[in-house]
Amino acid sequence: MQNKLALIKVWDPLVRLFHWTLVLAFFIAYITEEDFLTIHSYAGYIVTVLIAFRVVWGFIGSSHARFTDFIYSLAEIRQFLKNTLQLKAKRYLGHNPAGGAMVIIMLVSLIITCVSGFVVYGIEDQAGPLAAWLSEAGRGWGKLFEELHELFANFTLLLVIIHVAGVIVESLIHKENLIKSMINGMKRTDSEK
Repeated sequence: MQNKLALIKVWDPLVRLFHWTLVLAFFIAYITEEDFLTIHSYAGYIVTVLIAFRVVWGFIGSSHARFTDFIYSLAEIRQFLKNTLQLKAKRYLGHNPAGGAMVIIMLVSLIITCVSGFVVYGIEDQAGPLAAWLSEAGRGWGKLFEELHELFANFTLLLVIIHVAGVIVESLIHKENLIKSMINGMKRTDSEK
């Protein structure tokens, strides 16, 4: 007879919708770049709205969506990463220390990417929400912010790759499909936090 695992809802529908919509919008923006500026801009607006939502949801959302649930000290993050490299990391019901740090770093990187994109759009195309304030800015500023925008877009892509690798490693260590958990919101209950 097979034991049935006890499951608990961890990721609320808004967190899951945010996550997968952000994945789609970011990659659309990343792939379209300057070649399809209208699509790129709309995808950037969607990313911006999603990030604004996630910051608010980090304060008022469900328990595992709140920042207070997954912000850990640097010492805890380092210890978790060390334990992960030794394949003996503790399992967490919500974000583990590395995952929590990744959420914060990605949010910051995406905020910088979006704001710098608005600046570039305002200076170089005289369009977007900052255009009225940036109409007198020189092209030098546009180039500077374009470099910043590209740097942080590429940095965000690197973070995504690291994030996916971390999800795969944690899934293997704990024999749990974390991608499926972010789709259905459910995880096993056998964890300490």
